[in-house]
Amino acid sequence: MGGLTDRFWETRRLEEMSRAEWEALCDGCGKCCLHKLEDEETGELVATNVACRLLDRRTGRCSDYRNRRAHIPDCVRLTPAKVRSIDWLPSTCAYRLLDRGEPLPQWHPLITGDPESVKRAGESVSGWTVSEDDAGPLEHHMLDREL
Repeated sequence: MGGLTDRFWETRRLEEMSRAEWEALCDGCGKCCLHKLEDEETGELVATNVACRLLDRRTGRCSDYRNRRAHIPDCVRLTPAKVRSIDWLPSTCAYRLLDRGEPLPQWHPLITGDPESVKRAGESVSGWTVSEDDAGPLEHHMLDREL
């Protein structure tokens, strides 16, 4: 991974990582780019299969990552502080896991050296989402599983 120290995620805290290391933590699952609904009574978040219009639903990566906030002003830029405060990050999110002192999953591309390992492990949104441009009401797209 050009310029990255081997297994940096085991020796550095999130706050200590370089920009390249931070970005390499993202496994490209695309789960954080799915729309969520909040139950008005309980405050519980429910995921949908509706993806942000910028998500490349084949690769699980943002199609315009560098300029995403120009297109999607409320797109969240993760920071160590936000990782600790955002409750909708998926349970498999590397940022969340490392912040809690947990290891990366064995299918993570930093472990396998293969970005396709996320798909093979069934952890990618690739193949089962719909674009927000085509979805219609989010209520018709709620998932009955946790991400």
